[in-house]
Amino acid sequence: MMQERMKGQSWLTQFGKSALRAKTYNKSDRPTDYILIEGEGGLVRRLGLFDLILLGIGASIGAGIFVVTGTVARDAGPGVTISFILAGAACVLNALCYAELSSRFPALVGGAYLYAYSAFNELTAFLVFGQLMLDYHIGAASIARSLAGYLVTVLELFPFIKDHMPKWLGSGGLELFGGFLSINFLAPILLIVLTLVLCQGVRESSIVNGIMTVMKIAIVLLVIISGAFEVDVSNWTPFAPNGFKEVVVGATVVFFAYVGFDAVANSAEECRKPKRDLPIGILVSLVACVALYIGVCLVLTGMVPYKSLGGDAPLAEAFSAKGLKFIVVLISVGAVAGLTTTLLVGLYVQSRLYLGLGRDGLLPSFFAKIHPKQRTPIHAQIWVGSVAGIMAALFNVKALSHILSVGTLTGYSVVSACVIMLRVKSDSQNHYGAFAKGFTKWHEALMCILGVACLAFASGLCYRFDAYFIYPVILAIMAILPATALHYRQEYAEPPGFSCPWTPLLPVASIFFNIFLFAQLHWEGWVRFLVVNTVAIIVYALYGQYHADPDLSASEDSSRYDKAPTVDDELPNASHA
Repeated sequence: MMQERMKGQSWLTQFGKSALRAKTYNKSDRPTDYILIEGEGGLVRRLGLFDLILLGIGASIGAGIFVVTGTVARDAGPGVTISFILAGAACVLNALCYAELSSRFPALVGGAYLYAYSAFNELTAFLVFGQLMLDYHIGAASIARSLAGYLVTVLELFPFIKDHMPKWLGSGGLELFGGFLSINFLAPILLIVLTLVLCQGVRESSIVNGIMTVMKIAIVLLVIISGAFEVDVSNWTPFAPNGFKEVVVGATVVFFAYVGFDAVANSAEECRKPKRDLPIGILVSLVACVALYIGVCLVLTGMVPYKSLGGDAPLAEAFSAKGLKFIVVLISVGAVAGLTTTLLVGLYVQSRLYLGLGRDGLLPSFFAKIHPKQRTPIHAQIWVGSVAGIMAALFNVKALSHILSVGTLTGYSVVSACVIMLRVKSDSQNHYGAFAKGFTKWHEALMCILGVACLAFASGLCYRFDAYFIYPVILAIMAILPATALHYRQEYAEPPGFSCPWTPLLPVASIFFNIFLFAQLHWEGWVRFLVVNTVAIIVYALYGQYHADPDLSASEDSSRYDKAPTVDDELPNASHA
């Protein structure tokens, strides 16, 4: 009995030590322009600044720009434009945090997972990965089904095809066993095609993304310009017919229309000049998306009265009412292009995250294998494509849309906190304060961040359940106290490269808004958050803690640091592939 208890204590002690391990890339003497090179070669740098901007826009602008603008305008009226401005401003807060961290870790794959690993610890990073990956897997399957539906819509523009497409090709699918299964063959075929493109190499996939994104932007601009000639300014009065609260509610809805700019941060190892281009790519792509959304909102609400906006395709209906049938066709084509790039970039990001965990040992090394010729994580790419393909082929994953965005908001909040924690000058220097004895400056900063998050969640709950208006306001004001403590009681080091302005106040505002939105999610999303964390902890306890190696300098015998290969620096084994 005593031996079993000692054994249990020993396991718990090992688990605790493993969970608190952290990466030390930014603490080593090695410059962050160096990355880990595996025996079969690393990723190749082929992405320029323009490629990164198109990557961010391609991930963010999907079919939603033609749909969500109109659906939110039904309640917010012309004030939907302000909704998109508010949501865009909130996303800029997150983008500035991502920009700093992408500049701090310019040559390393992993994104939010990597940042959490360096600023906090191994377990936190793995939990972030789990939340993000569920969003990505379900999102990819859902987008594939939507793409299949829009593609069928475009094909049905031809008279000889219309009304001859079977159900198992569209977005709905052929339902079996009372709807438990929903068979769709077109969605997995599309996923196979995009996976093959991504396996060919980052150059080929960036070309496809670039062509489709430019086409999408051209169609959106044509929609805006064509619609501008049909605008009746009287439709903009009243501007907020249902009050400012509906405008704010609209901002919480359209916030997720901007999600995708963070994909740029995951291309760090394939960017030619990551320290300079990653922050610019993140910010420029987001600002471009904000401008496009605002333009579509102004045109849509100016063309027709907001009360007449209805159906599943309000923008197409507005142009159809004006007799601009050719624009309706372009909207369908634009939706196909938008969903294609969103799906392509989503699959790309997933594979790079799996690559990062495979390298670190938190997942099997199978995911860390790089193809010697194509220079892509081919095993990880095939895995993410297969998971999405199976889900899209068998299930109507759109029904799970209400539990999405949990991972996105979790990742954004953690990234904002990472900016603060990596800058804190603790008694033992930054995150090493987590291992110091006693209550250090690092712990104090962490408690302040948790306090802001708790107050934001409480404020969001009050707002969601229509509590007296003063309650969420009071809670928001109370959040100023820990923010003030962070500002005046901590010393912050200037990061290398791009610096997020007004730290820690701007990251604190980002955390507050993200958690406030988290409180607005469906209650099943909260349950999903707890379930995924529980499963992730079990997986980590059974596998990750025994195989992870955060301090890669301790494994010089099996891996080494070297500069990331460029297009001109072919690795020796590539010529023998």
